[in-house]
Amino acid sequence: MTFGVFMHKDGSIYDDIPEVHYQFPKIYLSRAKQMVGDWIVYREPVKLPQSKGFFAVAKVERIIPDPDVSDRYRAIIEEGSYLPFEPTVPHKLDGRPVERDLANAQAAVRPLSPSDFARIIALGLPEDETLPRVGELEPRVTENEWRLQEPHVPFDIERPIVQTLLNRPFRDRAFRRAVLHAYDGRCAVTGWRLVNGGGRLEAEAAHIKPVAEGGPDSLRNGLALSGTAHWMFDRGLIGLSDDLDIMVSRQVNDPASITAMINPTRKALVPGREAERPHPQFLAWHRENCFKH
Repeated sequence: MTFGVFMHKDGSIYDDIPEVHYQFPKIYLSRAKQMVGDWIVYREPVKLPQSKGFFAVAKVERIIPDPDVSDRYRAIIEEGSYLPFEPTVPHKLDGRPVERDLANAQAAVRPLSPSDFARIIALGLPEDETLPRVGELEPRVTENEWRLQEPHVPFDIERPIVQTLLNRPFRDRAFRRAVLHAYDGRCAVTGWRLVNGGGRLEAEAAHIKPVAEGGPDSLRNGLALSGTAHWMFDRGLIGLSDDLDIMVSRQVNDPASITAMINPTRKALVPGREAERPHPQFLAWHRENCFKH
């Protein structure tokens, strides 16, 4: 098994849902098979305008022939493993590549060294006082220190990193940070951007399809919602159409009060980037399983 990189571009010819599966041609099959049971990072191409660089981490569960296209395959992502980076990790820092241990870093599917993997995780999922630790990895280092030390990451350090990626409180904090950044802390339903005296945003990060039901910790399965809107969404009193129209359940006892809370556009206020907006697959799940028609 080995760490890896999957190159992804929204709108490409490949049918990717990074939280669920990654489609690739047969030429990469032998490489992808090496990554089964291990972790990969997603990266947008360097030439893509406003490329995010490395933007998420996920674990490969298995490889299957693509059911729709011959001579293509799918890497199935392990349920609950996908996690977006915030901040996203640029291709280069101070003119030096973040991915350093591979001479040709252009292949769409390629291996990633343990030291490069650890560096990318440290930059994309930074620890702070709110993020619990799983064991003691080693003293927290800055990127300048990474550049000076060029560490090799042995197995006894890889293990705690992977344990941390599976830690639920860690994932909750990382998911909240990514969602609130994408939405600029603004509730998608009300449009409110409330900040308390300590600088903490009032909005919460809501899963459209709950984690308990197999929903991923991805931006496309997330919404920034005020506390009241979050409560109503989770209980099916409000929902979203595929066109992001805000729907109010006919079972609500006080529809006028809820309607008064909704922003004037009557549509969810979502990020500008398509890759950060709610995915129809998750919206449909919520309508079918939660929303009270």
